Amino acid sequence: RPPRPGRPRLIATDLDGTLLRSDKTVSARTVAALAAAEAAGIEVIFVTGRPPRWMGVVSDHLHGHGLAICANGAVLADLRGRPRARLVRVRPLERADALATVHALRAAAPGVSFAVERTEGIHYEPSYPVFFEDPGASYAPAEKLLADSHSDSYDQPVVKLLAHHPDRDPDAFLALGRKAAGAHGEFTRSSPSALLEISGRGVSKASTLAHACAERGITADQVVAFGDMPNDLEMLGWSGTSYAMANAHPQVLAATTHRTASNEDDGVASVIEALLTG
Repeated sequence: RPPRPGRPRLIATDLDGTLLRSDKTVSARTVAALAAAEAAGIEVIFVTGRPPRWMGVVSDHLHGHGLAICANGAVLADLRGRPRARLVRVRPLERADALATVHALRAAAPGVSFAVERTEGIHYEPSYPVFFEDPGASYAPAEKLLADSHSDSYDQPVVKLLAHHPDRDPDAFLALGRKAAGAHGEFTRSSPSALLEISGRGVSKASTLAHACAERGITADQVVAFGDMPNDLEMLGWSGTSYAMANAHPQVLAATTHRTASNEDDGVASVIEALLTG
């Protein structure tokens, strides 16, 4: 059923640092708020840098449509698919742009290492710091990972290139990456470390959310969005109403008109509760 007049039609929320607590769980209060929003006719879409295969943390709390925007906008996925999510739309990073970015960043930031996120899994350079083991991952220089036509993953679209530096300041590294290779893709970050996330040209959480909303006849002023890190900035700027978490990056705090409590204190849930009672 449609929401009552004056209420938003859609809630778009980031996950890590926003909806999820620091231990990567969804609190009981947040689960109840998401269910209440759906019962009130307000759609909820999770919009995250995570790939679809890392969405199990919220798979039990999906809105009826089952859709999530993953990999910073590169993938629109139906998470109800079994045994894995169904990819509804993929907006890849073209291989030539990925290779050009690798070459430019190697020259601009010696010591950089890369990982290549494809639709079916991630692949690492041997020097890249692997924070978690991913089944099926392979290890090779980025040039080989991207250009080896004999690789089992070669035909899988690249959804994100990751670039890590062990010593650089995270925000300064982002600025350097954009200066060195910004013509080849969209550069952002969401990690506390110097880790760049590079998507195809024009691909962002905002552009994929705008397309999904247009398909539903939902306008930007009918959307409430939540986020905490630079990869949320475009989405927060596009949405009619935007909330920064109390724990948000300074750029996010400066770019949003509203604040809510931290992810540890159920900031998203508190806003949803107020929307439904007010």
